[in-house]
Amino acid sequence: MTDAPVALITGASGDLGRAIAVHLARRGCNIIGSGRSTEGLARLTSAIEGVRVATIQQDVTTQEAPFDAIDLARREFGRLDFMINNAGIGKPKAVHETTDEELDEFLNVHLRATFRYCREALGLLGPESAIVNIASTFAVIGGMRGGAYSAAKGGVVGLTRHLAAQYGARGVRSNVVAPGVFRSAMTDYAWKMERFKRMNFEMTPAPRAGTVDDVAGTVAFLCSPEGSFINGQVIAVDGGWSATKYLSDEAVNAQRAPHADS
Repeated sequence: MTDAPVALITGASGDLGRAIAVHLARRGCNIIGSGRSTEGLARLTSAIEGVRVATIQQDVTTQEAPFDAIDLARREFGRLDFMINNAGIGKPKAVHETTDEELDEFLNVHLRATFRYCREALGLLGPESAIVNIASTFAVIGGMRGGAYSAAKGGVVGLTRHLAAQYGARGVRSNVVAPGVFRSAMTDYAWKMERFKRMNFEMTPAPRAGTVDDVAGTVAFLCSPEGSFINGQVIAVDGGWSATKYLSDEAVNAQRAPHADS
């Protein structure tokens, strides 16, 4: 049993998961990192100093994954204080282009796994603990080509609000962090595409792009004493993209191409 708080982070072998782990470790949390990539988990371990780190290589959609991860917390640390559901996949399609197999994959990774990790974690989470589920701005605003991704992330919001109501009275707070776009391995393929830049950078009033540290810092705040009266909320970390109708001067002053029927 350790006196320091313990955080379990899924998707910890990726850029955002690693950043979340680093931010929580700076606040004195011991870390359990769950991820698919052994190389990514090794990078996670190397990035953290001053606290204990345990990792588990797993696919969050497998039947045994949440049981194994929570069991690791119980065996290695004797406690669990923060459950961070961060594992995810990208590149969704519009509904009419989405197969049943693709729908199942998005629902399984984003919603079903989150539900099952929360369910298992509740047996170990005590007073002054927190669940933080990573959703997306596509969970709170209609987005082009969101499809199964938007549906799954919207489900995460509904699940989290239920958790806040059901378990808040016993000291388990539950919140959603909904990032906009930020530079990572998941967005690298689109980062320089003109359509991507117009839909994101030119519609965001913040004068810079988002980073993994913006998102990770918000997660760490929600797990801190300063965030201890926040429950059932969806916090967008997107520079104002989802809350405004901002357009850059470049976009406002652009010449509109005539429609074919004009």
